Amino acid sequence: MEVIADLHIHGRFSRATSTQLTIPNLVKYARIKGLGLLGTGDLTHPTWLEELKSQLTEDGSGILKDKEGFPFILSGEISSIYSQEGKVRRVHNIILARGFEVAEQINEALAKRKVNLKSDGRPICGIPCPELVELIKGVDKEAEVIPAHA
Repeated sequence: MEVIADLHIHGRFSRATSTQLTIPNLVKYARIKGLGLLGTGDLTHPTWLEELKSQLTEDGSGILKDKEGFPFILSGEISSIYSQEGKVRRVHNIILARGFEVAEQINEALAKRKVNLKSDGRPICGIPCPELVELIKGVDKEAEVIPAHA
């Protein structure tokens, strides 16, 4: 099965993004571009996550759907900025979660590590990438962490 997807997007609560980034607009332009699956972006932002919950439904498959049936997967970007071997590392990772419960648990785990989830749709954390992967996989082995901009 071939699927054309964009899993690295942002909602309107990320810096330098359009206020027009709504679920209906994302679906409209995804269809124009020929996409068959879209990431939600910004699953760590509390306001966006609540909006996603109100507009997307889950069926337990890990794929969420809007009212017209367009498929989404919960996604978000996290910026890890940390020091390693005397050098500053700046790495962006995409997180994929299979449902709202997992996304909320990921957010709780990040909040316990003092990550400010309300500051931006793509929060900055001081967690080194290997630790970030451990944290996310510790919440759900099925979650994915993918290097962004690679």
